[in-house]
Amino acid sequence: MKKSQSDQYHPKYRPDIDGLRAFAVLSVVVFHAFPSYLRGGFIGVDIFFVISGYLISTIIFTNIYAGKFGFIEFYERRIKRIFPGLLLILIASYTFGWFVLLAVEYKQLGKHMLAGAGFASNFALWGEAGYFDNSGEAKPLLHLWSLGIEEQFYLVWPLLVWLAWKCRINILFITVFIFSISFTLNMTGIKLDAVATFYSPQTRLWELLSGTLLAWLNIHKVTVFDRVNRKFGRWVEPTGVKSGFIVGGEVFRNIISVVGLILLLYGVWRINSNLPFPGKWALIPVLGAVLLISVGPNALVNKRILSNKGLIWFGLISFPLYLWHWPLLSFARILEGSTPDRSIRIGAVLLSIFFAWLTFKFVERPIRLGGHGKLKTSLLFLTMIVVGYVGYNTYDSDGFIFRDVNKAAVSMESGLDGGDGGVMIDECGIGDELVRKRFRKCISDKRGDVRFALMGDSKAESLYAGLVRTSDEMGRWLFIGGAALESVVPLLSSNTDPKRPLTVYATDAIANNKSIKVVVIVASVRGLFNISDGVVGGNLATYNYKYMEKLNSSVLIRRIHDELGRVVGSFVSKGKRVVLVVDNPALPNPVDCVSRTAGSEFRMLFWKNSNSACTISLSMFREQTAEYKKVLVEVQREFHGMVDIFDPTEIYCDTKEDTCSYAKNGRLMYSYTDHISDYSAGLVGHQLNEFVQERLAGNGK
Repeated sequence: MKKSQSDQYHPKYRPDIDGLRAFAVLSVVVFHAFPSYLRGGFIGVDIFFVISGYLISTIIFTNIYAGKFGFIEFYERRIKRIFPGLLLILIASYTFGWFVLLAVEYKQLGKHMLAGAGFASNFALWGEAGYFDNSGEAKPLLHLWSLGIEEQFYLVWPLLVWLAWKCRINILFITVFIFSISFTLNMTGIKLDAVATFYSPQTRLWELLSGTLLAWLNIHKVTVFDRVNRKFGRWVEPTGVKSGFIVGGEVFRNIISVVGLILLLYGVWRINSNLPFPGKWALIPVLGAVLLISVGPNALVNKRILSNKGLIWFGLISFPLYLWHWPLLSFARILEGSTPDRSIRIGAVLLSIFFAWLTFKFVERPIRLGGHGKLKTSLLFLTMIVVGYVGYNTYDSDGFIFRDVNKAAVSMESGLDGGDGGVMIDECGIGDELVRKRFRKCISDKRGDVRFALMGDSKAESLYAGLVRTSDEMGRWLFIGGAALESVVPLLSSNTDPKRPLTVYATDAIANNKSIKVVVIVASVRGLFNISDGVVGGNLATYNYKYMEKLNSSVLIRRIHDELGRVVGSFVSKGKRVVLVVDNPALPNPVDCVSRTAGSEFRMLFWKNSNSACTISLSMFREQTAEYKKVLVEVQREFHGMVDIFDPTEIYCDTKEDTCSYAKNGRLMYSYTDHISDYSAGLVGHQLNEFVQERLAGNGK
């Protein structure tokens, strides 16, 4: 199957497709830099999928039908097209990351480098988080997921088409069959697992195959447009209408091109990250791209808009622009510790355009054109293997802790003290196995029968190990809860079972356990008050403590009081003491606060972390949480000495300096987002254990 490069057919250049590429890449860039301005700009990736499916399938079909298709040449051209820019981005990101990324981040970058070099980024990102989560902003190679899907298509589709041709199987039938399966998986999967559906090649394949179907129709000269256009023209011509839609007699094509553009414009305006995507919403950009490609280069929109010289230029640099823009924006976000100022984001976009032009002119073109093709391909392939190995070694070496940036920053490991705190058990007092599986954690102290119970959301979970680690033999703990109780402890407003809320199961299990003498309830303020401001996409990576300002005007205060009182009453009625733990100050993720100044020789290159929320005023925190604490006090008074309040705020904060910070005594006080670190859990646990023992002794039990 080996053919010379000059033998194989390649599609005739269409300037309008470069214009469509420009629309796609600029949509993505604007969305990443200014998401509030173009909420649906991410659909540019779906447009790229259609274009890639169309062009690649045109090459494959034409050459197979002509008996000229060669796997070696096909993949040589793919390597020379993709590897130069990709290698440049991987190497540049790795080099810059050496000086600014902490060990845990650099380790992750190594993993993503390996995945990027192996065209498996979508699989690597699949299990980490959603594309729209804020944690994705700190992943400089996040955008390579789409390249992974395209390359997986390039690896499988040519072989499948070639086998179908050799076995005399109808290629159109194969295409439609696989398209149908992929689209069905997309529609069903978006309801079951949105993240998997977003990253999976199986649920994205139909988008590429949309372009493939278009290529097949074009090659086989299916003349639907011609026939309809002739009839449409005969109907319009007698009316004497003269308009821009009548260009060379192509009335129908012109109308379709306008419809295609409208679909794309509607998509970038209407679609947003809160909608289930891809799902049915992906039909809008896919259909829009299909219509614009199908009508040919001479249709109204294609000729007068997409073939504009400015758009063509952006189309030519679209691939390196896509590669460059996200790492620059991501590193800016990492260095700032929060969303960068608009001027910084504008600068990053302009710099990415400049780098894209340099890459296109001095890297891509020289490698793609000229002689020594096989030597270039071999060197590119070997270099990619080396880069992939470097990524693997970085991951395997835990991000090279010896680098200067780790020495300049508070260590991420400083928040750890160790100790697993307990063992998972089967019962937890909840007899229904299906219900038990819905709880994040159900843990019992290893040392024997428990005397104390901790119940709550993920804030309680982050405290549990510290509680056990700092308790004596008499202070054995049970924990029920975790993220499964998020926003429903003690409120019963969300994440509920159709029959009974999870909180009811947890409450009953603890209340009916006769060995438990004290119940400690820990619930996040944002969960109690159902406040999500500052939490974008359900992720807390850029948490803003100012959400506390909304507490004093919350309409939920009475309901919170009643529900909390009901839960507490369930325990008190069984003779158990209850301790309500005051929530900790809400601060950003520690990685958004630590210093990233490397050596003095690089210090001038980087700006100081500007995340003002990394340190807040203790007095302000107390003022903003006054209504929250007032509710706790009111519930305490209702139960005649059976309820206590434990306030660990002074453990987290410096009373002399009137500040609450992400670090104290040279150690991290937080582990992820606004959850306390293992170190903090030990500090709080030590005092909370003493507090509980004193209250229990004072009650005569």
